[in-house]
Amino acid sequence: MSDLVTGDAVVLGLRPARLPSRALAICLDALVYGAGYLLVSIGVVFATASLDDAAQAAVSVGMFLLVLVGVPIAVETLSHGRSLGKLALGLRVVREDGGPIRFRHALVRGAMGVVELLITFGSVACIASLLSSRGRRLGDVFAGTLVVRERVPGARVMPVPPPPPWLAGRFTGLDLSAVPDGLWLTIRQYLTRMNQLDPHTGAAMAVKLADEVVARTGTPPPAGVPAAAFLMAVVHERQSRDAARAFRAAPQQAPYGAQAAPAPVPYGAMPAVPVATAPPVAPAVHPAVVAPARVAPVEPPRGGTGFAPPA
Repeated sequence: MSDLVTGDAVVLGLRPARLPSRALAICLDALVYGAGYLLVSIGVVFATASLDDAAQAAVSVGMFLLVLVGVPIAVETLSHGRSLGKLALGLRVVREDGGPIRFRHALVRGAMGVVELLITFGSVACIASLLSSRGRRLGDVFAGTLVVRERVPGARVMPVPPPPPWLAGRFTGLDLSAVPDGLWLTIRQYLTRMNQLDPHTGAAMAVKLADEVVARTGTPPPAGVPAAAFLMAVVHERQSRDAARAFRAAPQQAPYGAQAAPAPVPYGAMPAVPVATAPPVAPAVHPAVVAPARVAPVEPPRGGTGFAPPA
């Protein structure tokens, strides 16, 4: 997933923040900056009591620009898009390509914020955010930025979701030995975070990962199975095989000098019955325990793997 994460650990495809969460973050920031502006104003009034009216007005304008415009720009620049309100709500300002913002982005956002947020009391920002498909205000449009949700409520525990019931046991004969551990880790990371991703981006990632699994296994993709459900079923199948192999091998430890246990056979094949423990007459084998015939892997079609990308 290196192509989906920037150098500053900003994950692409996160859901854009909408108007309610952004408005609440702006209100929290306004409370903090307003309290700071009030404290600074009291100190400036006592410090400039001996000046004339013109000097006091100039100092007031400079203090207004410094506290309510300069400080937010500095905070967003130094924190790479995380103000106090955004940090409390799990939001962050990023570039449109997913990278961290710089001073020029924060400067444009702050300059446009004077008109959108301060002069018009946020009405222009609300209208622009409601009209935008990604909830961007005019400052985001001119700066080329986007406010995204870094933290999704209720996503602290992220287990791998189970596959649909109709896929249970469908991939028992699939050869997974050629799938590397790095790809398994990437699939697990995707499945545990798929609910945090934008639906279109998440579907494209599922198709890409499913195509890699199909190319490794050499088996054509099943018809009518979504890519995400296919990944869930394959991961569940591998976990089931690992658990069965662990529980089968754990209690089998022969004492020193005893005959060694037979070598393990590949998954899916019936284990050979030891000669020493075999009865003199071969028992009737129940049809339910007959090993399934191994199907030779079929090369995937040249023109594609079958998982169509989202529209």
